[in-house]
Amino acid sequence: MKNITSVLLISALAFNYSCTTMKKADNQQEILIPAELASNPFMKKSKLQYEAPQFDKIKNEHFKPAFDFGLKQHDSQILGIADNPDAPTFENTIVALEKSGEILKRAVIVFSNLTSANTNPTLQALDEEYAPIFAAHSDKMYLNENLYKRIKAISEDGLDAESKKLLQYYKQNFEIAGANLSAADKEKLKQINQELASLSTQYSNKLLEARKQGGVFFTDAKELDGLSADEIAAAASDAKNAGKPGQYLLALQNTTQQPLLQNLKNRASREKLFKASWLRAEKGDASDTRETIEKLANLRLRKAQILGKKSFAEWKLQDQMAKTPEAATKLMNQIATPAVETARREAKDIQDLIDQQKGGFKVEPWDWNFYAEQVRKAKFDLDESEIKPYFEITTVLEKGVFFAAEKFYGLTFKKRTDLPVYHPDVVTYEVFDHDGKSIAIYYLDFYTRDSKNGGAWMSNFVEQSYLLGTKPVIVNCYNYQKPAPGKPSLISYDDVTTIFHEFGHSIHGMFASQKYPSLSGTNVPRDFVEFPSQINEHWALDPVVLKNYALHYETKQPIPQALVDKIKKAATFNQGYMTTELVSAAALDMDWHTVTNESELIPVLDFEKQSLAKHGFTLATVPPRYHTPYFAHIWGGGYSAGYYAYLWSETLDNDAWEWISKNGGLTRENGDRFRKYILSVGNSVDLNQAFRDFTGHDPDIKPLLRNRGFIK
Repeated sequence: MKNITSVLLISALAFNYSCTTMKKADNQQEILIPAELASNPFMKKSKLQYEAPQFDKIKNEHFKPAFDFGLKQHDSQILGIADNPDAPTFENTIVALEKSGEILKRAVIVFSNLTSANTNPTLQALDEEYAPIFAAHSDKMYLNENLYKRIKAISEDGLDAESKKLLQYYKQNFEIAGANLSAADKEKLKQINQELASLSTQYSNKLLEARKQGGVFFTDAKELDGLSADEIAAAASDAKNAGKPGQYLLALQNTTQQPLLQNLKNRASREKLFKASWLRAEKGDASDTRETIEKLANLRLRKAQILGKKSFAEWKLQDQMAKTPEAATKLMNQIATPAVETARREAKDIQDLIDQQKGGFKVEPWDWNFYAEQVRKAKFDLDESEIKPYFEITTVLEKGVFFAAEKFYGLTFKKRTDLPVYHPDVVTYEVFDHDGKSIAIYYLDFYTRDSKNGGAWMSNFVEQSYLLGTKPVIVNCYNYQKPAPGKPSLISYDDVTTIFHEFGHSIHGMFASQKYPSLSGTNVPRDFVEFPSQINEHWALDPVVLKNYALHYETKQPIPQALVDKIKKAATFNQGYMTTELVSAAALDMDWHTVTNESELIPVLDFEKQSLAKHGFTLATVPPRYHTPYFAHIWGGGYSAGYYAYLWSETLDNDAWEWISKNGGLTRENGDRFRKYILSVGNSVDLNQAFRDFTGHDPDIKPLLRNRGFIK
């Protein structure tokens, strides 16, 4: 996942890194940094390589004064640009906007990453305090009539292709944001935007607490039968750290299904863990998110209607590849029908196994993964416990992910221990291009903790820009269970693909090659941003790559070919379930955001039940990947009306992968071509054309359906 939360926060503020000069436009006074802020690390560019954040100097107390001064500075800059008496030009308006707000962006980009990966009560309180302030600040720019008039007056004549794209980008963003509204409607919109910002932040803070409090404690190790000794030791360690020594804590992941459900033999324990996951944010306590969600949905509808659209989705998708909710829904429907049909057959296989074992019960959601694993073992003689010893997390990273990047793109990596980090678990690497030139700094944050949001994501600490002379500084965050001290961190094959996936986002950012930061790297539509990451997943099973990283953590022997063959044969196993849980969540998201009348916004749980039934997702054993109360992607993560993007991008991914496979696979020639047409263009070109340039044709859904085993 690309961390859209921080991207939206930064882009909403509409500023970028600039030179350190504090000079304004000719009609503005210089704003000097007060003496009491001179030691604040956000007041100047970091002196670390590529302006990497000075985490050894950054303290909680630095953010508020940096925000306040940065807002004042940026307000002055925006007014200077909007009220400039000189005729509007690309340089004095668009480029000036790209360069504005250096201090504020520097503070916000670190803050937004910390509130995702290592938050605390002080940062959470600041988040809630400043969310509406930042929203109001954004509106000052986007709803500034003088500034919009200047942008409209600029001609494209004489501009290079990227500059034309940037001018079009600004025009579209201003219009989408409401620049053409009447003065009265602008005031209404400003109020709604501030309320939405506050509610979204409140939602994220509630959900973080709900996830923390939702972890399940067990008093007897027998209840954890099926888990490995190391997993039980880790659960004991987590319980001790939570103040309950002698017990065992299973923390929640952000998805509905929990990874350990496939191993727990005790059915009561499985049910307890599943229900803790499902009910985490609907307990009627301070962490219950339902009322907040209902307010968000209502306000989003009102916002869309003020902006002249029937629904929030219609407004939100204007600058996406899909363009309309109808196009996104059409794609989902093409996938949903074969997915549900396949899931029903999978459910029958599982029920047959339960009956053969004389279980005496009907399969429930908490049973699926446990028995699916047994069905997989029976059908393909593949046991997850056989696989894990070959997937030690650091080996997967360095000998798998990095190795594939070296073979395909010529990249190399050097571990750095001299750069400060925001948590002791974080490790850092420097990235070198095929010619030996350093191109990026890369942070890794593998393990779950109470201060971190669930899931896995990529973010930038610094974005690439030739205009600003900056190179990318990138972080990948995960939520793997930290092993007990002295024990290896062994992960599942699904976890392996997640590491490859998130690195795909990172490499998209590393190969950014744009003049303007607003168009750089992963600053692309949501339904394109997952394409490079999904492509990168395929390298996990490439024979050359797999042989290099799938090494037994004790013997160091490579994974046996017989086991590899089993993994490949089982590749389409359980795809009905996995696709149904994904597409049902995407459909649920779209339904929340295609509401056209306030009367349709019934209570959260009723709305979800109605939505799933409408789309034919009536198989109770296959719940959506995210239940509405903890669907962080759409209520707090920037994917509102956009969760379909994973399926849209996967269509591009599978089609492009077929092209790569048919043209030699893991070759530098293919890597250079993918880099040229996809990874290095950012949002500086027509991305539909970029796809055609790479593959030679428009996207085709059939490769996706073949890859999931739905058609031959």
